Amino acid sequence: MDAFIAVHQPQWDRLEYLAGRRRLNATETDELLQLYQRASTHLSMIQAVEPDSQVAAQLSAQIGRARAHLTGTGENPLAGIGFFFTQSLPVAFYRLRWLTVIIGAAFLALALWAGWWTYHHPQLDLIMPEAERQQYAQADFVSYYSEHPSSSFASQVWTNNAWIAAQCIAFGITGIWPVFILGLNGFNVGVAGGIMHEQDAAADFWVNILPHGLMELTAVFIAAAAGLRIFWAWVAPGQQKRLTSVAGEARRLFTVVLGLVVVLLVSGIVEGFVTPAPWPDWLRIGIGALVLLAYWVYTLVLGSRAAKAGVTGDLGRYDSGSHELTA
Repeated sequence: MDAFIAVHQPQWDRLEYLAGRRRLNATETDELLQLYQRASTHLSMIQAVEPDSQVAAQLSAQIGRARAHLTGTGENPLAGIGFFFTQSLPVAFYRLRWLTVIIGAAFLALALWAGWWTYHHPQLDLIMPEAERQQYAQADFVSYYSEHPSSSFASQVWTNNAWIAAQCIAFGITGIWPVFILGLNGFNVGVAGGIMHEQDAAADFWVNILPHGLMELTAVFIAAAAGLRIFWAWVAPGQQKRLTSVAGEARRLFTVVLGLVVVLLVSGIVEGFVTPAPWPDWLRIGIGALVLLAYWVYTLVLGSRAAKAGVTGDLGRYDSGSHELTA
């Protein structure tokens, strides 16, 4: 054993030296690989004779450091999380910014029309009888936000909104379902607003819907935009096969799905704890406006920077797989 160590110790020392250097050129990298392979053979020979010897332990540690130098230690999980929230997520939202605004404007126009139509309807009793409208405006609308404990109500709202957003994205490839969901919700919001105005309870309507509705509806608009982007990737695939185009867009928008979980959680917290709180109206509406402002600042500032840096929000080249070239 002493003779074996004396013969090979210079190689092990050289292995230790190369493994400890931060940067290696091509020749040194080849040498490190050869020494790593030889040292692995030497370790197996030593373990066959003296498996518990100190020499075996030291050589095993040297081989481990060399292996880490050759293969890399992997990405720090905290760095990956930081990259997701500062690069991948904002650029994913940023790609949908204009479509989100267009969808929001269309939703608002429909809701305003539905409210005007309800308010001026000559036979409003056919939509909802007078007694039910009074009950809805004077009690039901406001009590909806406070009749359950804040924590359970927030989780219920989060689940419901997440389900609507999931439908918009999952069935977005049809091109019809997101439009149907938004149209239905926009009409219902408008009818509710029209009834509240008709019953002289307009202040209660806006005070209770604005704190959480600003961000909550924006999240639904984002989900609808993501679903329609998948639909468009299928309709206009460019110089790719349709399945390849849809798969690429779906991978990029998977980041949006994860981001919407956080966005809807925030809006659910606002609806569960801020909307029914006995605070001044300006404070509750101001909190909702600040949440919406924070989202757009996050999207436009960090998203534009990430887009200029070439971040797409897609998986890396290794994780996304190879791509078939087509003409």
